[in-house]
Amino acid sequence: MSDPRTSSTRRPDRAGFVIAFGLAVLALVIGWDAWRLSAINAHSAVGPAAFPTIIAGGLALLAIATAVEAIRAEAVERPRDEIGPMAWVLAGLIGQIALLGFGSGFALATGWLFAATAKGFGRGPLWGHFLAGSVLCFVIYVIFAKGLQLALPAGPLERLI
Repeated sequence: MSDPRTSSTRRPDRAGFVIAFGLAVLALVIGWDAWRLSAINAHSAVGPAAFPTIIAGGLALLAIATAVEAIRAEAVERPRDEIGPMAWVLAGLIGQIALLGFGSGFALATGWLFAATAKGFGRGPLWGHFLAGSVLCFVIYVIFAKGLQLALPAGPLERLI
């Protein structure tokens, strides 16, 4: 027999409900946008609304599944957040946006993001990861800008080619 004390103290996972709600809101926004796009195309069966509709449906299913799991599972003890690693990743994102705004180019700005993220995950040294990330992103820049003719932000390093 089950213990009545454990069943009465069991509570659903509130964080799971918050995530399910966020997924549902995202599904509604994408679905609404897809509905607006469907009115644009009258020439073919598959138009610009096809993939956003599929994505909205998938997000709605994920929201339902997450809510069901939150009801079934009891609240769990979650580990404390570590501010240091999150600050490094956030500094990488803000730094990339700032560096792109100042015209440093794709390779250097994304190299900084690479280095700061690696530092956030406990890898070092920062300068070594910046160098590796910049070289890797320069290769990506060459493939995208020269090979695929896509426009990426060019800086002094990218203007050399």
